[in-house]
Amino acid sequence: MKPDEFEPISEETINRVAEQFNITDIEHASIGEVLLMSSELERITGIPFVRMDQGSPGLPPCAIGLQAEKEALDKGVASLYPAADGIPPLKENLSEFIKAFINIDIPARCCIPTAGSVAGSFGSFIAATQCSEGKDKVLFIDPGFPIQRSQLKILGIEYLQFDIYPYRGEKLKDKIESYLMRGDIAAIIYSNPNNPAWICLEESELETIGKLATRYGTIVLEDLAYFGMDFRRNLGRPWQPPYVPTVARYTDNYIIMLSSSKIFSYAGQRMAAACVSERLFDSRFPALAARYGGNGHFGSTFVASILYMITSGVTHTTQYGYAAMLKAAVEGKFDFVEETSEYARRANRMKKIFTDNGFHIVYDYDVTREVGDGFFFTIGYEGLTGGQLLKELLGYGVSSISLDTTGSLENGVRACSSRMREELYPVLEKRMRKFNEEHKRLKKENK
Repeated sequence: MKPDEFEPISEETINRVAEQFNITDIEHASIGEVLLMSSELERITGIPFVRMDQGSPGLPPCAIGLQAEKEALDKGVASLYPAADGIPPLKENLSEFIKAFINIDIPARCCIPTAGSVAGSFGSFIAATQCSEGKDKVLFIDPGFPIQRSQLKILGIEYLQFDIYPYRGEKLKDKIESYLMRGDIAAIIYSNPNNPAWICLEESELETIGKLATRYGTIVLEDLAYFGMDFRRNLGRPWQPPYVPTVARYTDNYIIMLSSSKIFSYAGQRMAAACVSERLFDSRFPALAARYGGNGHFGSTFVASILYMITSGVTHTTQYGYAAMLKAAVEGKFDFVEETSEYARRANRMKKIFTDNGFHIVYDYDVTREVGDGFFFTIGYEGLTGGQLLKELLGYGVSSISLDTTGSLENGVRACSSRMREELYPVLEKRMRKFNEEHKRLKKENK
């Protein structure tokens, strides 16, 4: 079907597909449910979908990592179990990478490979909430990654959350402290840049979080999956400012989660790292000793008693691939920021199509400047909740996820730029023009 001939998919068809997959609430569908529905709708209608749902890389994987993995295979490492705490070259290169791009010191022994940041957060949630009796809850600075909430449901860990949108800047301190004063918050988690809103915490906000974490003995889980991808400034020059912002400048109570998925387009290899501050790594907690034995050493418990129980280490060859990519970045041989800046160009073009056709950007500003273009952005349409917009966009062959599944209180959906292709821009433009015309017509009729 040509774009000019496009007719929206009927609500009946959408509901039938939802029923087929036992999806009872389309408007609050998870990422996985949206993926199922959009793929099936595309199959049965023949309408090519504009896929804005899953944050899957849309660039070729870094060839440096691929070559290093092949060489590792040829050396026979596939027959050997990897060390639980990671191979020495990876640990050393993680430490160097952090120093080169963040300008903080984390010893190699405190840098632990994980099977994707998802495994890193899963293990970190367990460790953080078991350190101290009575401190067993997690605070989300939302909007955030829905899967991390699902992890806590699996673990039976309670969590609290708040949407940061009304609490930027100076308002953030009182809001966070109102939770920490309860005495039961073990960890604070956020992503920066943010998934889904692409907002970035500013230096003063990170300082606020860090100082409060120290005061209340709370561990900060800083998810840097989109490392250096605030393209409003060049964060991709090793050993040179500006450095990537981090809470680690303001507290010793932190775990930084790094990932190869986006910055190296290496998602299929499930390779990431949990980098623990040296002070936290070497802290001893009686509650950990009582549960796991030993002397309650945080780092040893985190690696051997928790992470190893989840994945039994991380794929041996992939560790060599990750190590090589990190080394190339540190030596200035691979500019991952320049590579991934393609997402900003895509987002800019997509945003314009939406805003030209009646949509608005939901999370539009950080404290002092307009939100940049990157991997994700958020859109809303007047008069529609996020769930309603999700469902209606499905009818126009566009898939997304509702912001309310991310802890947001704003009406809108998350859009991802990663899978956009050149030939889809005119398709999206025609469909959104038709979407806007139809909704303006309905609004006029209902007056």
